[in-house]
Amino acid sequence: MEKKRIILSGGGTGGHIYPAVAVAEALVRKLGDGVEILFVGAEGRMEMEKIPALGYRIVGLPIAGLQRRLDPKNLAVPFKAWRSIRRARRAIRDFGADAVAGFGGYASAPVLWAAQRMGVPTLIQEQNSYAGLTNKLLARGARRICVAYDGMERFFPAAKIVRTGNPLRGSFSTGGTARAEALSYYGFTDRLPVVLVVGGSLGTRTLNEMMKEWIVRQGGEAPVQVIWQTGRYYEREMRGFLEAHPTRNIWQGAYIDRMDYAYAAADIVISRSGACTVSELCLVGRPVIFVPSPNVAEDHQTHNAMALVDKGAALMVRDAEAVGRCMDRAVEALSDPAALGALGEAIARLAQPAAADAIADEIIGLIG
Repeated sequence: MEKKRIILSGGGTGGHIYPAVAVAEALVRKLGDGVEILFVGAEGRMEMEKIPALGYRIVGLPIAGLQRRLDPKNLAVPFKAWRSIRRARRAIRDFGADAVAGFGGYASAPVLWAAQRMGVPTLIQEQNSYAGLTNKLLARGARRICVAYDGMERFFPAAKIVRTGNPLRGSFSTGGTARAEALSYYGFTDRLPVVLVVGGSLGTRTLNEMMKEWIVRQGGEAPVQVIWQTGRYYEREMRGFLEAHPTRNIWQGAYIDRMDYAYAAADIVISRSGACTVSELCLVGRPVIFVPSPNVAEDHQTHNAMALVDKGAALMVRDAEAVGRCMDRAVEALSDPAALGALGEAIARLAQPAAADAIADEIIGLIG
């Protein structure tokens, strides 16, 4: 039987790369040696290292995004887009693609645009509750649009929409690791609740400043236990701060190597509301206070957070208010176990653990 040849395009950040990898893994599980996968990414971005390390082929495009400020680099964007479309057409033709799926990021647009004009079936995976301009334009030529939120008929033709959820790599569940084991890992006790503060691999200035302000007010002993993930960018600064303000019951690290332990230990989470983070928290069923980043296109993190807040499945504190308010809000929430439990149950009901398999099935269905 002839192999199915599928292009997966996306990148720039882990939020675009790893969902595509999760779908690639699902395609291999379903089709085995009957599928060949090619990734297309953006030159100089993290996918050009991450994807080959996972054993997949990748082609890079010379694409770049517009800078939000006035910048001479923006003058080169149209030329890079034109070159990227030409290179995408060549990659599609040389690979003999049967279908193309786009997961967002710089490279998705030229690949999907080229495929649609070459008559190759395309699928779009929209991660957020508020669709971006590029996906809205490309949706006209797409056969399927896989979404993670209700109400996406506002942006896309209803007949093309399939609600699959966001695909995630790894294993996340509400059962997971035993809590006693997780608490021991962090040197914590079961006598105090645990707040998990997580800001992503690079870190989040607002959440780190929030922790600094709150720690100064605690007088050397926190009333709750905190897992504080600072991110690589802020690691040295935040480590120096904690050394200058030693406080009991705080675990601090640039990374969290064992997210299963972190989620198992946590009674409540404080986090940004990127699409994959939201999906992870639904799967683990942990109460959460979202602090949406204000520095993203179309303010999509606020829309993601509000989609859960409106269903009683999360709390939200705006970025501008987080430093002086968010930790106090978390401690307040921990004092009401019934309300906290209701939050956890509500967010768990939104979990979609089979998203990668569902999207893989849709891609296979495009080929026939």
